[in-house]
Order: sequence, then structure tokens, then C-alpha cells
Amino acid sequence: MTMSLLSQINCPGDIKNFSLAELNLLASEIRHRIIEVLSVNGGHLASNLGVVELTLALHKVFDSPDDKLIWDVSHQTYVHKLLTGRNDRFHQIRQFKGLCGFCHPKESNHDHFHAGHAGTALSLGLGVAKNRDLTKRNEYIIPIIGDATLTCGLSLEALNNISRDLKKFIVILNDNAMSISKNVGAITHILSRLLSNPVTNKICHEIDTLVSRIPNYGQVLSQQGHKITESLKNLVSPAAFFEQYGLFYIGPIDGHDVKKLIDVMEGVKDSAWPVLIHVLTRKGEGMDEAIKNPISYHGARPFSRDTGKFLPNPATKPTFPKIFGAHLLKMAEKDPSVVAVTPAMSCGSCLDDFMKKFPDRCLDVGIAESHAVTFSGGIAYGSKMKVVTSIYATFLQRAFDNLFHDVCLQELPVIFAIDRAGISGPDGSTHHGIYDISFLNAMPNMVITQPRNGKILKELMEAAFTWKRPAAIRYPNLATEDSDEPLQEREFGKGEVLVEGKEILIIALGHMNTLALKTRDLLLQQGFEATVMDPIFIKPLDAELICKLLLTHQKIVTIEEHSVTAGMGAIINNFLIRQGFSNVQVLNLGVPETFIDHGSHQDLLNEIGLTPEKIVKQMIAHFGLKIQSQQLSCV
Repeated sequence: MTMSLLSQINCPGDIKNFSLAELNLLASEIRHRIIEVLSVNGGHLASNLGVVELTLALHKVFDSPDDKLIWDVSHQTYVHKLLTGRNDRFHQIRQFKGLCGFCHPKESNHDHFHAGHAGTALSLGLGVAKNRDLTKRNEYIIPIIGDATLTCGLSLEALNNISRDLKKFIVILNDNAMSISKNVGAITHILSRLLSNPVTNKICHEIDTLVSRIPNYGQVLSQQGHKITESLKNLVSPAAFFEQYGLFYIGPIDGHDVKKLIDVMEGVKDSAWPVLIHVLTRKGEGMDEAIKNPISYHGARPFSRDTGKFLPNPATKPTFPKIFGAHLLKMAEKDPSVVAVTPAMSCGSCLDDFMKKFPDRCLDVGIAESHAVTFSGGIAYGSKMKVVTSIYATFLQRAFDNLFHDVCLQELPVIFAIDRAGISGPDGSTHHGIYDISFLNAMPNMVITQPRNGKILKELMEAAFTWKRPAAIRYPNLATEDSDEPLQEREFGKGEVLVEGKEILIIALGHMNTLALKTRDLLLQQGFEATVMDPIFIKPLDAELICKLLLTHQKIVTIEEHSVTAGMGAIINNFLIRQGFSNVQVLNLGVPETFIDHGSHQDLLNEIGLTPEKIVKQMIAHFGLKIQSQQLSCV
């Protein structure tokens, strides 16, 4: 397809004079471009195909970056990127050193916040609007939220703080599944046209202003007028839900009708009240496979442009999440007291089969991480049910207080299956799961573990309920070894020595043991025979084993795919100080104290120095090792 229009666009102003026919043609070109690139790179496909016309209308009507488009989650901003001068780099989206898959202020002045988690746009928008008003500016603030955003407590907190006299504040509700309540009859569309008409808006505002000035009765009459309007709209739409929070509701609007979207947005620009425009879009619009399978094509892997079918997965080994999901289902089949809870991550956490077979025991609470944790605590109360809360490491951060107050303080035996623990690759800094050990370690009685392979993951899952306390089993979304051999009883708090050596002790966490063993091979080439230990339990540490190893090892290297400032290395450093091992040299390796961008897993490990060659070089420099050769090659 020839990109005759898209190739002309360097900034949003370039579409200001486009005709309706040109905008519709541009929409087709944009969809083609997104499909073309994501068929190779993968990424958020269905959601972006669904917001093409909506994004075109926003940039046609408003003046970005002066007017602030604030995207919730911002995984649906690929169209926005294409319209704001990033088309020439779009083929590198989610690639190392390429465009971010989310909004990123360092990438463009059209991106105002680095947003990767749901529910933030309304609060941010209200804050930006307050900043605007205090500094006497006059731009529009436009938060773009999704229907799933409204399951977030943060969004409801923000709704509760919207002032009715807030001007130039226009919320776009992108509803790509279904309306909040059923829409009935043609009157909804008549009402939308009436309310979005600029003349009508002006007349309503002038009448309201005039009535409110009547001595003694003005405010009462004005309030009654609002109540009558709200009662009428409540008969046919979800208006009352939003208008009780001070938002003037308009909708629902066809999100794939560019003309209607433009007319509505132009019509509300002079509104005296904050406005919510309810837009109905379809995920995957323009691609049949994505429309039929919006969940599978939400975060799509590479696919055939001709058929839309996913390309074969080159990985031959199962991933940690797949092993987790399959084994938890087996546990649930044997034990009716096993319950799983997840905050909108049932597919990613591989719980779909569990949910289909036991829908009353596999509970998806939506994008509500805080509620998921406290809800889990409630189910675990009384110790009759065995609760597993499956949650991504990056999202567990949102439930810190609930974890402390409603689970740990209550001493409830909830098991946290912490998925995506470690570097998240193409999703980047908003999604890296590299901070959970730090705050989990602060919780009294919390157990923290990490398996190096699928077999140990299953053994930890089986053992965790016997510990009778809150526990975390963290693991990455990476392929790993699995085994059908009988599971061994996993002894609480015990680590393992994988290879015995002398002088240098490498303590590697979870899947980092593969890296540690390759590092050991390189050290052997230099004449050093290192010991490799897998702690398995980060809290409590296997104190007996570590103390025994320290009798013969004076140099320790810790390796982890976690923030090095407050992870396993820091825990071991503290242990050494408390035990009085003052003569031990220590090198802590992990994720440095900086925000790591996006890229492939291997590219990012190389960037932060977690490769066998770079680890050996750091050891040589840190410990002053005398080496036999400058050549380091990992076979």
C-alpha cells in the first residue's frame, strides 16, 4: 500500500486541512503501517487498530502539544506516534534503542507522561489542569481513558475530585468492549447530537448563567435544571454515573466515524463544564483475526501479514508462567480448597484453563491490584482456603500497603505467584519487575523464593501452603527446563550447591544460575575454580550453608536480575555484616540504580553487564585476579 498521506505528516498540524475523504484514506494507511510493523516486531495490536479514527479526530480538533493529550496506560498510542513525527522510526518500536511502546516524554514533546499502568490519566489530568489554572494558561486538558480504567480505585478517587466549574477539561472514554450500561433506542444519538451542538451548548450555558443570577432563587433553579437534564439522560444512557461526579456526559459516539467524532469534539470546546465523551470503538478494527481474537492480539507476537495468523513460536521449552498455570490447575483438581486470584492478568499468567474449569475458584477482579491483594487476604481468612494471588511484579508495587496491612500484618497465608519478575524486555521501564524483593523483604514473616527451573517452581508451589505464612514465588516470563520426574519435597529455607569449587563463591538467583555456570566455565579458562550456589530461598537465607561455604571462600559474587541496591545482594551483604564476616570481598551484580529502557532480554542484559564475559571482567577488576589470557570466549 502506498503511504501517500502518512509520508507527508511530520506533526499533527499537517492534518488540519485534510478533507474527510483524506482522513479516511489516512486511517487506512495508518492501519496498514501498524500491521506491517507489528507483524515483525509484535506489540499492542488490537487496541491501536481500534483507536485510529479517534486519534485522528483528537489531533484534527486540538492543538498538541499545547493542548495536553494524556493517555491512560498509553499502550494505544501508536497512531499518536505516527501523527507526531515518529513515522520514520516506527519500524523500531519496542526494539533496543528504538521507539518506546508507551508514551515517553524524552521521545517527544507530544508525550507528557511515561505511562504504563492503568488508572493514572484522570488524576494526572486534574493535576495538569490545576497547574494550568494557577499559572493562568488556557489550553485544553484531554485525558483518554478506557472502560477497564474504571475498575481502578485511583480513577474513582480522581472522579471524586472533579469540580463542576472546571473548564477545558474533556475526558475521552474509549469503550472498546461494551457500554457501562446498555444503551437503549435512537434517543441516545439524538441526545448526543443535541448536547454536542455548539449552539445548544452556548444557549444552555447562557440560560444557566442567567437563571443562577436571580436573587435568592437563582442557584436553586440552576440545580433543578441540572437534575432534570440528568434524569432525562439516565433513562437512555450511563450519563448519571458520570454526571454525579460533575462530568457533562455525551455519548455513546461511534468511534470509527471521523466526522461525528470531529463534530462532537468541536461542539464541546466551549463547554462551561468538564465533559466526558463516551466513544465506542472495536479492538482490532481493520484486521479480521484481531477482531475475532482481541485478547490474543492485544499484545501480539509476530504474525503473517497475509493471513493474520501468528508465526510458529521458535521456543521449544515451556515458560515459567505456562508451567505455573498448568501445575496450579493440577493442584486445584486434586484439592477443592485451592483458589486463584488475578488482577486482569488471567491470560498472561496462564490461568485461562483454570478459569474455564473452575470459574468459582479462579477469580479475575479486573485492573484492581490493591483490591486483589486485600480480597485474597479475606479469602485466606480462617485458613480453610489455599489462596494463590497471581500478579505481575510491576503491578504488585501498586498494592504495597494492602500487602503489608491486609495480608502480612494479619499473618494470612496468601501465596503470591509473582510473574514477570526481572527485566520485561520490549515493555521497558514501566514494566520491569526489579523492585519486589526490596519491599517484600521489609515485611515480617514474608517468605521470598525464586526457582531456577520448572521442576523447582512446582516443588515450591506444592510446599508453600505448608509454611502457614505469606510467601512469594517470583519467576520471569522466560523459557526454562521442566521435568516429569516425581517432585521432591522442598525443604523450607534450604539452598543448593550446583557445582563445588574453591576461593570464589557465586550466588546466583533463579534463572541467573544458567549465567553463573557459563561464567564459571570462563573462570576455569583463567585457572579459577568457582563454586555456584542457588539460594532458592531469599528470605529466609540458608544461613547454615552460606556460613559453611564462607569457611573456604573469601570472594563472593552475587548475580540477580533485580535492582542491585535492594535485592538479594543487599540481603547477603547485611547477613555478612551481622555474622561478622569482615574479611570477605563481595561483588554485587544486578540491575543498576537507573531506569532501564526497552529491548530484547539479551540486549538489556548486555547493556547492564550481565553476560559471562562482562561478569568475568568485572570480577577481575574488583578482586584483582591475575589472569592467564585477555581472551574471554563463552563456548
